Amino acid sequence: MATTANIHAPLGAATILHVVDTFYAIYDNAVAWNETRKTRKVLSELSDAQLDDIGLCRADISDV
Repeated sequence: MATTANIHAPLGAATILHVVDTFYAIYDNAVAWNETRKTRKVLSELSDAQLDDIGLCRADISDV
């Protein structure tokens, strides 16, 4: 009698992997959004002269 190895993932494992990947993606997006928010806040607190020193103007802050 020949035996075969079960080389497939258990039923539902792929679905769980997709769910976990989705949560990681949501977390990564939230971290990136928060970093951008903090950067824009700090830049908006700079004077026009300071922004000019780093090569930006007020209109450029929204593009960061």
